[in-house]
Amino acid sequence: MTTPGRNQTLKLPEVLAELRMSRAAFYRMRARGKGPKCLKLPNGQIRVRRSELDAWFANCEETAC
Repeated sequence: MTTPGRNQTLKLPEVLAELRMSRAAFYRMRARGKGPKCLKLPNGQIRVRRSELDAWFANCEETAC
């Protein structure tokens, strides 16, 4: 759900589907400090801001050789 004037956040399944990555692989990458910045809600759920995911993805493209 997007709110006007606020940054869109994605649920973890949405991020995993976009990255075509398993949950385990995402958590391993995140544990190594290589993943996009995440928000952890008080209930333990993870959210990723759309802008953070896009910036992380762009950085991956720049550093890939």
